[in-house]
Amino acid sequence: MTTFDKREEAFEAKFMLDEEQRFKAEARRNKLLGLWAAEQLGLSGEAARDYAKTVVAAEFSEGRDAAVLQKVFTDLSLKGIAITEAQIRAKMDGLMAEAIAQVKAGL
Repeated sequence: MTTFDKREEAFEAKFMLDEEQRFKAEARRNKLLGLWAAEQLGLSGEAARDYAKTVVAAEFSEGRDAAVLQKVFTDLSLKGIAITEAQIRAKMDGLMAEAIAQVKAGL
């Protein structure tokens, strides 16, 4: 195996690791967002955890982040909670930083 082959293999391994960590961070962010939204909805305990799972699952539908944002926005709006999509997006951005730190720390 040449040096070039080893280097290419290392880049591919790093790319795979980065993608895995990104996936885990997005899932963690969505869980944290779901728990936050559940609190806004007055849910706690098992009900809050179940709601957070539905938020995580929303990412797997079409639209990914947009689907997650729309689900939370719709659920909060239906309960009469005044919030904008921009406010939810800002919360998602903040939680993403927290999720990345948690994934890198192995939590």
